[in-house]
Amino acid sequence: MPTEILMPALSPTMEEGTLAKWLVKEGDSVSSGDLLAEIETDKATMEFEAVDEGIIGKILITEGSEGVKVNTAIAVLLEDGETARDIDTAAAKTAPAAVETPKEEAPAPAASHPAPAAPQKSGTRVFATPLARRIAADKGLDLAQITGSGPHGRIVKADINGASAAAAVKSSASPSPALAAGPSTDAVLKTYADRPHEEVALDGMRKTIAARLTEAKQSVPHFYLRRDINLDALMSFRKELNAGLEPRGIKLSVNDFIIKACALALQQVPAANAVWAGDRTLQFEHSDVAVAVAIEGGLFTPVLQDADTKSLSALSAEMKDLASRARDRKLAPHEYQGGSFAISNLGMFGIDNFDAIINPPHAAILAVGAGVKKPIVGADGALSVGTVMSVTLSVDHRVIDGALGAELLNAIKANLEAPMAMLA
Repeated sequence: MPTEILMPALSPTMEEGTLAKWLVKEGDSVSSGDLLAEIETDKATMEFEAVDEGIIGKILITEGSEGVKVNTAIAVLLEDGETARDIDTAAAKTAPAAVETPKEEAPAPAASHPAPAAPQKSGTRVFATPLARRIAADKGLDLAQITGSGPHGRIVKADINGASAAAAVKSSASPSPALAAGPSTDAVLKTYADRPHEEVALDGMRKTIAARLTEAKQSVPHFYLRRDINLDALMSFRKELNAGLEPRGIKLSVNDFIIKACALALQQVPAANAVWAGDRTLQFEHSDVAVAVAIEGGLFTPVLQDADTKSLSALSAEMKDLASRARDRKLAPHEYQGGSFAISNLGMFGIDNFDAIINPPHAAILAVGAGVKKPIVGADGALSVGTVMSVTLSVDHRVIDGALGAELLNAIKANLEAPMAMLA
């Protein structure tokens, strides 16, 4: 029987996408794992793989189509021996029959109790591709807790890559409060009707950023901690290291040291290495640090996993690769989802200091300003000039209290002001 190929959910938050390009055409034979199409989400362009083998009988959604809802049929897959005629036959069999309403039927009495919910699947077989099962086993994920986006709800690789511990407890958490609405579109248009302007439609990324950060600012109880960090020792140490690394083509940035300092601080203050998960917190063994990367029209926060265990040169190379692919929108969901802590550095733009918004479910984000020359009063009272960087730690008070947040920020400061100790 013909099988519908459905628009996949390539990330837990994806509701619709753009079918950017078909990589097959009608009549092509495909096997499980073959690439079928390129799908644009709000964050990236990803390749969509076949789950079953068969022949592409009919393409239902043309390439370039925008706003295609998840689980919408985009093509029909035929088994060996089936033809396009079988598609019409299958459609006729599944079409709902017209129901004639009796002319003099008495109205049904109103129910005094709500109708019982449809029974949930219990003890039934979970359908998943062999690759999805293997990846789930490696990650220790329960397939029964994952919703499949493949044909007939089958779990595919993209579902596994997009799954997270935070998503697993999402259903048990209380629903998010309704977001407060600002002025309506009509009201704003009327206000500026007599002023020359151009309307710019929101793309998927901008809509997602607007929704997530509005919710974060309204629902996450932020508080802020600020410190000035003396960079003189770090700048001197960095210069010395880069001179030695030059033959290997490696050049460490100040941001590489900041990533390492934060990763180690999360190990030094392990209670702060956690995320909010609705009705509980999740505390992690290793430091997965997200770093904001500006791209055209928005930003990504690729995650450096196990950053506490990696050398400065390894972190530098990985960050360069992630940032490059982020700007090309080529990151896979698992590369920008997760982490417990984030860094947003606007120092290269000359910003002295700012307050960053936490990206849920993270418990904290460090806003990093520029290193500037400032007068410094030494322990002996002597006045000197040094390079000082201002940082602000935005903290989720549900996860981290004031004293714990201060301990974390002090650990970050200590690591940056004694950079050689980070290599011990």
